[in-house]
Amino acid sequence: MGRAALLLPALAATLSASAAWGQNVAMTGSMGSKALLVIDGGSPRAVGAGSTVQGVKVLSVSPTHTVVEVAGQRRTVALGASPVNLGGTGASSGGSRIVLSVSSGGHFRAQGSINGRATQFLVDTGATSVALGRAEAQRMGLDLSAASPVRVQTANGTTQAHRITLSSVRIAEVEVHGVEALVVPHDMPYVLLGNSFLNRFQMKRENDLLVLDRRY
Repeated sequence: MGRAALLLPALAATLSASAAWGQNVAMTGSMGSKALLVIDGGSPRAVGAGSTVQGVKVLSVSPTHTVVEVAGQRRTVALGASPVNLGGTGASSGGSRIVLSVSSGGHFRAQGSINGRATQFLVDTGATSVALGRAEAQRMGLDLSAASPVRVQTANGTTQAHRITLSSVRIAEVEVHGVEALVVPHDMPYVLLGNSFLNRFQMKRENDLLVLDRRY
């Protein structure tokens, strides 16, 4: 029996567990009468009222809120807020496994939240800490007044960053508290999910999936 055949039961169990969690839906913006929705960590999609995408039915759209329905459960998704879980076990944060699919370029990206504010992560095993740009930190309302300044090496040379501790970092049903992070002065398209978060997990890659099982 080949390795791929041996992996099928494990992957099936993973998919079943993901289905039990339900749909995670976040609103990242709007385009006229359509909402930009991120469903289960995928790419943002413009969806108008009356349309259904991946089992998520959009009932109404405003510039700051979208009302959606999954399996008869109706919820309001606020712009920039933490992803809303529908059709599963609700907003529980007791999960212990994260499963991410590889995206273009071989990277692993995830929709999640920091201190309850929605954001996009990019897994970076070479980064010591979670890292985010100053503009993103300000959008999330992170307080840098008491942050410790630190010199860091970037692709553009040495720069001054600020070291802070995030109250929570959440992806899907998994929430980690007290995560060290660096806020850098330049803008970044993603929040880098570095080892201050990843070290709390056992990581393994299964074909095009990255599986993170929580250790502590």
